[in-house]
Order: sequence, then C-alpha cells, then structure tokens
Amino acid sequence: MGVVNKGFKRRARLLREALRPPWPLTQPENSGELKVRRPPKRTQIVDHTFPAVPRLVRSPVFVISPVRSGSTLLRMLLNSHSQIRAPHELHLRTVGVELTPGFSETSMLELGLDRVELEHVVWDRILHLELLRSGKQVLVDKTPGNVFIWERLKYVWPEARFIFLLRHPEGVISSLQNRKDNTTTRAALEATALKYFKPLEQARRKLDGVTVRYEELTAEPERTTREVCSYLGVAWEPEMLQYGRHHQDQFVPNLGDRSDNIKSGRIQAARTFDSIDGLPPKLAKYATAWGYG
Repeated sequence: MGVVNKGFKRRARLLREALRPPWPLTQPENSGELKVRRPPKRTQIVDHTFPAVPRLVRSPVFVISPVRSGSTLLRMLLNSHSQIRAPHELHLRTVGVELTPGFSETSMLELGLDRVELEHVVWDRILHLELLRSGKQVLVDKTPGNVFIWERLKYVWPEARFIFLLRHPEGVISSLQNRKDNTTTRAALEATALKYFKPLEQARRKLDGVTVRYEELTAEPERTTREVCSYLGVAWEPEMLQYGRHHQDQFVPNLGDRSDNIKSGRIQAARTFDSIDGLPPKLAKYATAWGYG
C-alpha cells in the first residue's frame, strides 16, 4: 500500500503541473492574435500505479529556458543540422487527453493505462512522428513552457537530455519590454521573468545537461554549437551557422520568435550587459548564479 500511495502522489503532482495555466505574458509572445485559455477540468486519477509504456523516442532533447532568451535562434541553428530536428514550439504541456468516466476511462484502465500515462503516450508519439517525417535522428523541443514541467519530462523520458539556455536577466526583461505593443510595467515584466528563472535554476541544479548562454551563442556561434553537438553525440556541421540557407518551418504566431532579426537568416550580436548593477536583488541572485555577476 505504501508503494501505491507514493506512486499516486507523484502522478497527482505531475497532473497539477500539467494543468497549471501558463504564466501570463500580457499577450502571447510577438502576437496579440490569441489569448491563453485555462485548460478544462480533467477526470480524477485513480489511486494506483501503472507501468510506463516503452517510449518510441528514448532520448529526446529539451531546451529549458525563459522566454526571450534566444531559443528560436538556437532552434534554427540546430534544425539546420542534417541529423537534428528542432521544430517550432510543441507545447506538450498543454496537449492533454480526456477520458469519459464509465466508458473510455474503464476501458483504458483495463489496459493498464491511466489518463496521465496516455498523455505521455501521445507526447511520445508526436515526437516520434516528427522524427519520422524529418528522417533525422535527434529531436529537440525548445518550448519555454518546458521550464515548468522539467520534472515531468524527466519522468516521462528517463533518458532525456537537456540544454539550459541562459540570458542576462536584464536582456530578458529588455526584450520583453521592447516587444511590439507592449504596455506592461517594468515591475510586471520582472515578475514574469522570475517565474521562469526559479524553475530554470532548479532544473539546472537537479539535471545533467549542457549550458548555453545566449550572448556566447551569438558572439561565438561555432564554439557554442560545437559544444552542443558534442553533447548530443553528432558531428558539428558548418552549415548550421548559415541557417537562412536551409528550409525552415513557417513563422507562426505563438510558436516562437518572428522578429526581423530571426527572419534575416543571420546570427546577429546580442545586446550585452557588463554588470548586474541596478538589478533588484531577486534578479541579481540569478544573474550571479549564471555567471553574469
């Protein structure tokens, strides 16, 4: 009974994380076309455990980063590699499964599947389908919302790999501030950034992975992408740095950066900040931890 309760509690916690609505950003990144909706209520998890279904994609790669940290640029560079598929933001966190009580719920339970594990099956199938379509070997998802479910991602894929993408806190806030039609106060933007920074730092301390700083990615793209390729177990390809020459996905609202800079197809220098002077203590703490102090 102790094992059963422990498993149930863990799944219940994962479910709460999955249902937590995205942190508000006043408007979705680079677009005012869509608004975030709270996910519908889900059926209750049953009080016993289920074995995990074998994964089709054993070792996917997840970029753990805040918003406005250069994740779209990193995605474009990685996706230009012949063996790396880095699609637009997948938002697995808000891809769910609904089971009708008494019918599909009972049926799936008889198969040894609860709703949480069914969601994991769907997520895994999405990644696998994308790999099959691309003909590549490595799948990278760079959705910023992954920072809120890093524990669940590790639970779903025990062999998952992680790229921690950092940016000077002032750079993140300035980028949020400079978004088109932004009317949010500085204090609100700082609060938004902190909501990403806290779980990001928790993930960095708990998980193995490779750390990339946005400023270094733009200043020394060859060295930085070589380090990432080495971590992913693929040979570095110089064509990665010319991402504008490769066929890429369409720039769709709410699925990544659509600015003129990213559309130019060229790596452009990041705005840099030489110190942490002027940052509130809560932000300065992360700047120091990430080597910007």
